[in-house]
Amino acid sequence: MSDPARNRYGEWAVALVSGVLFGVGLALAGMTRPEKVRGFLSFFRDWDPSLAFVMGGAVVVHAVAFQLITRRRSPVFAAKFALPTRRDLDAKLLGGAAVFGVGWGLGGFCPGPGLTSLVGGAAPVAFFVLAMLVGIAVVARLEDVAKPVVDAARTPAPR
Repeated sequence: MSDPARNRYGEWAVALVSGVLFGVGLALAGMTRPEKVRGFLSFFRDWDPSLAFVMGGAVVVHAVAFQLITRRRSPVFAAKFALPTRRDLDAKLLGGAAVFGVGWGLGGFCPGPGLTSLVGGAAPVAFFVLAMLVGIAVVARLEDVAKPVVDAARTPAPR
């Protein structure tokens, strides 16, 4: 087996293990229950702060792991680290965050817990995941349609 193939399978294995671990963690923390999420977002009525502790724990674990991992010369299954370089906030990012927040508040799920809860087979969860996938497809299509218009608007007019 060639190195690129072994690296690809290693990446997939790490992604699978990470996803399963993430899903199990969400389930154990109760984050796959929409009422738990809505309880966290309901500041003025029966507020449930437990989601803040789950998020805080995740931030601490990530901060420590990030420091340890980025001390390595390179990742185990890639030639170099793929870290974001952009630092700006644009309309696309802010709009996406707003839509995410509204969907999270109304549905009681974000993508991770939604996919994790899909295993239970409940119709509302399946509807949420389907709506999420349709939304992803619509945005991808809109981006394809809008790209030539945006590119043309950014191109300076000939003198």
